[in-house]
Amino acid sequence: MVTSGKNGLYEDLKRQILTMELDPDQDLDEVGLSERYGLSRTPVREIFRRLEGEGYVDIRANRGARVIPMNHQTLRNFFLVAPMIYAAIGRLAVQNFKPKQLVDLKDTQERFRSASAKGNALSMVLENNRFHEIMGEMSGNAYLQPSLGRLLIDHARIGHTFFRPRNDDMRKRLQLAVDHHDGFIAAIGSHDEDTVVDLVFEHWELSRENMEMFIAPQGMKADALVEVPVASVEKSS
Repeated sequence: MVTSGKNGLYEDLKRQILTMELDPDQDLDEVGLSERYGLSRTPVREIFRRLEGEGYVDIRANRGARVIPMNHQTLRNFFLVAPMIYAAIGRLAVQNFKPKQLVDLKDTQERFRSASAKGNALSMVLENNRFHEIMGEMSGNAYLQPSLGRLLIDHARIGHTFFRPRNDDMRKRLQLAVDHHDGFIAAIGSHDEDTVVDLVFEHWELSRENMEMFIAPQGMKADALVEVPVASVEKSS
């Protein structure tokens, strides 16, 4: 069901990009969206610019807007940088979180757990994304949060098969991801930075193995296996 207006368009486009309803590099039909959401073309372009600033959309001169592409270089950079950003976010989340944010994290986890139990892949993608967004908000770091936001877009798109388990091994991996989220909540609530960072790397390894299995192109695996020692993250944070 389409929610009309600017906010409806903004939320729908984000959701469709994260869940791969819109393919990477797909052109966005400005005229069609204007008609569908009851908007003139000016507010549609404003939404495109907002989404471009958040990393969802690429606007090309005289060619319009498209969903942000994914290519070999994008994936290579993602695999190399993601664990460092996630670990730094995790450590700062422990240091800076507010009680209300921890409540929000728990609520999101309950929705994620429920979606997992029901096998609702689209909800799992969105609730998982929100879970990690909240951890970014907990960090309170104006430099890291935009980087995390950009990573989460591609993490959702690259790893979307993770939430559609095809066999018992994949189902076990998905349950382990649910358990990791519980571990994050407990460790953050206990102000246990080391456990949060350890969980970050366990959680990342789980995601990386799945993404390599189904998505990563040939020739990328050596890059994906680069290990980032926790000590290097500790020094940077």
